[in-house]
Amino acid sequence: MQLYNKLSAKERAELIDKAGKNRLTLSFYKYAKIGNPQIFRDHLFVTWDALDVLGRIYVAHEGINGQLSLPADRFKEFKKHLDSIVFLKGIRLNIAREQDNKSFLKLKIKVRNKIVADGLNDDTFDVTNKGIHVDAKKFNELIEDEKTVLVDMRNHYESEIGHFKNAVTPDVDTFRESLDIIEEDLKDHKEDKNLVMYCTGGIRCEKASAYFKHKGFKNVYQLEGGIIEYARQVNEKKLDNKFLGQNFVFDDRRAERISEDVIAYCHQCGKPFDVHTNCANEACHLLFIQCDECKEEMNNCCSTTCKEIHALPYEEQKALRKGQGNSNDIFKKGRADHLPYKKDLRNIFDVLKNKQL
Repeated sequence: MQLYNKLSAKERAELIDKAGKNRLTLSFYKYAKIGNPQIFRDHLFVTWDALDVLGRIYVAHEGINGQLSLPADRFKEFKKHLDSIVFLKGIRLNIAREQDNKSFLKLKIKVRNKIVADGLNDDTFDVTNKGIHVDAKKFNELIEDEKTVLVDMRNHYESEIGHFKNAVTPDVDTFRESLDIIEEDLKDHKEDKNLVMYCTGGIRCEKASAYFKHKGFKNVYQLEGGIIEYARQVNEKKLDNKFLGQNFVFDDRRAERISEDVIAYCHQCGKPFDVHTNCANEACHLLFIQCDECKEEMNNCCSTTCKEIHALPYEEQKALRKGQGNSNDIFKKGRADHLPYKKDLRNIFDVLKNKQL
């Protein structure tokens, strides 16, 4: 029985074009205790492959995290299957604000140690003992309260292109880094301040809310459904939009525009711009912000060196990469000394100091 993807991205793209069907991009997550993640993973793959689901799904003992797409006309079948699983019955599905039939081109369901890497080894920490979920209306009210500290639980390259007004945006590479920074800088205000958090779809700030409750914080809130659900509610209920710019997403679209504000800059020339790209040099693949003019001048590369390598015949490029490996060192997100206009996000300590906590 086939339990893994066999088609290349190119082959899948051709099949999508041939099918001529509109697809839905959506995401969901659920923290739950899964006894045997491998068996659960295989069950999902068999069922979802038959429904033409594509995407990136992680399963662990602590739950499931999924970003995926499927034919719109098979959504009811997909939802019926989710509802047949006890802990997923009635789960909220975050439907993408901007649809793209090719947002995903493979079905990848992987078993991991955790659905959100946190670097924590604390058996007494209960991830299901979460903070208070708030909708867009209540969130808007909370962040106007002078007792509230609003924290972006995403990484630097995500918040760089879009974040909530007056949010603290830690300049971090990983979720784990944020946990220690926030705890340290708010250690004297565990009872007198509202700690309000948000992220893309809710999965990171839900874990963070449980962690900070575990650490003794009394007033912990999270934006339910994250930025994706916030944007939907703002649009449907005609609420004030407090989000500036774009919401970074983890598929081939890379971002969804929430407001017309452009708060980021091209990392090469400094022009206001907020669209990420990957360096065309396969040995680099750096994710960075590059405006259309620099893209044309640099041939979609992040540096002159990469541009020269990318111009070589493909076989020569392969020879240069041979033996180098594809370590995490070459897949960095927007950090490189040769990007003169990489925006340094505000440090949480400076923001909190300015708020006179």
